[in-house]
Amino acid sequence: MKFNTKVIHAGIEPDPSTGAIMTPIFQTSTYVQAAPGVHKGYEYARTQNPTRSVLEKNLAALENGKEAICFASGLAAMDSILKTLHPGDEVIATDDLYGGSYRLMTKVFGKYGIQFQFAGISDINKLSALITDKTRMIWVETPTNPMLNIIDIQAVCDFVKDRNITVVVDNTFASPYLQNPLDLGADVVIHSATKYLGGHSDVIHGVVITNNDDIASQIRFIQNAAGAVPGPQDCFLILRGIKTLHIRVERACENAAKIASFLADHPKVSKVYYPGFANHPGHEVAKKQMKMYGGMVSFDLVANNEESARTVLSNTHYFSLAESLGGVESLIGHPASMTHASIPRAERLKVGLTDSLIRLSVGIEDIDDLIADLDQALHLV
Repeated sequence: MKFNTKVIHAGIEPDPSTGAIMTPIFQTSTYVQAAPGVHKGYEYARTQNPTRSVLEKNLAALENGKEAICFASGLAAMDSILKTLHPGDEVIATDDLYGGSYRLMTKVFGKYGIQFQFAGISDINKLSALITDKTRMIWVETPTNPMLNIIDIQAVCDFVKDRNITVVVDNTFASPYLQNPLDLGADVVIHSATKYLGGHSDVIHGVVITNNDDIASQIRFIQNAAGAVPGPQDCFLILRGIKTLHIRVERACENAAKIASFLADHPKVSKVYYPGFANHPGHEVAKKQMKMYGGMVSFDLVANNEESARTVLSNTHYFSLAESLGGVESLIGHPASMTHASIPRAERLKVGLTDSLIRLSVGIEDIDDLIADLDQALHLV
C-alpha cells in the first residue's frame, strides 16, 4: 500500500455495527463484560478504546512500524520513553531541540539521576567523545527546532549498532510523509501529533512508534500504568487530519521553499535557515533521507535585536503570532521568548538561537499573499 493510500485506509475499516465509513467516537469509560474476564477485547478506556486502537494501527502503518502507542500530548509520549531509563543512565540529545523537551529532560528526569548531554551531532564523529558505558539513549531531532539542522539518522544508528543504545527520533518537523526514521535504523519514532499529523490546530496529541517488541511492551505498560492517554474525540480528530497529511505537507513544503528564497534575497534579513538550500550544511543528508525539505523556515534579521524581531512579529496578518506548527494556517513565532524560553539564554546562543531569530510554520495559503505579508512587516524594521 502506497503512502497516499495508507493515510486513508491503513488500519481503518467501516464500523462493523453500522457500516459507518468514519471511525466512530467511542465516548465511554468502561465496557460491559459477559462474565468476569469475558469481554470483547475492551475492559476499561484508559487501557483500550476502539477509536484509539484504529488510530494506533494507522499511525504504525504510516511509519512502517509494528506498534504505535498514543498519548495525550507529545510531551506525554516523550515522558513515557524517558521512563524506560534508570537512575545512572545517560542520554545524548541534540543541543538544538524543542524547549519543552529540554525542560522535561533537565527539570524533571534530571532529578532522578538520569544524566543528559546536549551536543551538536550533525557531525557523527562527535559521538565518540560523548558515549560512555552508561549511555543508554540518543535523542535526535531532525530537522531540529528551531535552527533546522539536519542529523544523519542512518549514520547515528550505524555508529551505535550493537552497543545497547536506543536511538529515538523526534519526527515531528518532518512528518511520516517526508521521513521514516524506522526505515533508517531508529528504534523509536515520536511525534507531537498536535502538529502535522492533526494539521488543523485543534487537538493536543502524541504518539510513540516502534518495531521493537520489548520497547513496545514497556511503553504500552507505561501508557496504561501512568494513564496519560488521549480521549476518543482527540483520536478522531487526528484520524481526520491524517487523511489529508500528504496534500497539506506537500503544499506547505512548496510554499516554504518559495518563502525561504524570498527571505534569502531580502535586504532586512541576514540569514535564512532552510535545509532545502544547496549551501545548507545538512542539505545532502536531507536530500537523502527526506522526500522534501519541510514546511519550517527560520531567519535572522540584519537589525540583530529583539525589538526589531517584535516589530515583524506584531505586524503580520496571514502569519498568526502563536506557538505550535504544522497547521493549515501559517504561524510566526519568537523562539527566544516563546517555544524555547525554558532554555537558558547562554545555551540558546551557543546554537545560534539569537534574540532576533524568527521561526515560521508555513501553511497552505496562497503563496503571493504570504510573501506580501512578510514583505510589508519586514519593511517596518
